[in-house]
Amino acid sequence: MKQKKIPTILIIAGSDSGGGAGIQADIKAASYFKVFATTAVTAVTAQNTLGVQSIFPIPEIEIQKQLRSVIVDLAPDLIKIGMLGTKEVVDCVAQEILPNKIILDPVMVATSGDKLVDEGCIKGIKEKLVPNSYLVTPNSFEAEILSGKKISSIEDQEYAAKEIKNLGAKNVLVKGGHLYEGNNLVDILVDETGKSRQFKSQRIDSNNTHGTGCTLSTAIASSVAKGIALEKAITDSISYVQRGIKNAPNLGSGNGPLMHFDV
Repeated sequence: MKQKKIPTILIIAGSDSGGGAGIQADIKAASYFKVFATTAVTAVTAQNTLGVQSIFPIPEIEIQKQLRSVIVDLAPDLIKIGMLGTKEVVDCVAQEILPNKIILDPVMVATSGDKLVDEGCIKGIKEKLVPNSYLVTPNSFEAEILSGKKISSIEDQEYAAKEIKNLGAKNVLVKGGHLYEGNNLVDILVDETGKSRQFKSQRIDSNNTHGTGCTLSTAIASSVAKGIALEKAITDSISYVQRGIKNAPNLGSGNGPLMHFDV
């Protein structure tokens, strides 16, 4: 007898050889939330907790083949997009996956605040992916780029979220982890009705925060794919990431990974 079908998500992102972020973190988070993860790898990186040593972009034709192979046979209930890297990859992905339900984590800026992509890639994300996304989950640096608004307060966060929504996204969650000093963190959602909601949490003093953005967006995507309402999906996912930081395995000598599963 055939087993009951479980939700399937397609994750489009780069590979992290250190296992803490990217595709590896995405698969772990999806598995924790009991959805089946398929993937299309956009880049292979050599990295560990100390940093990224090299990035090898996957040719667009091979990304296209991955996408077509998965979609034709393992049709996803939802697509989560992370690191794309170039305008050409953005164009390729947009051409292959629309229309599907998309959660976009617009990986454009490193934790240091340095841009990881050029203006062509940013333009492609704004014009081709943001308007077709069910949810966009930028950090404060990425929200500044997408909205054109400098963010230094909760009010700025909300304004930026509304500006990104005006680009066509149904829902926008602007994360505040990079924004605030002290113990209080605020993520702000502007939903498809235009209503704003704050998600408050406490900063955890830890070096084990590598992959928090990837993990959060995939946790939300997994919950949404299971039919859970967006606000509850966000609340549960923030809690999941916080537990992951608290219970981190203390691996490596630098910015270590979260614990993605219960022990």
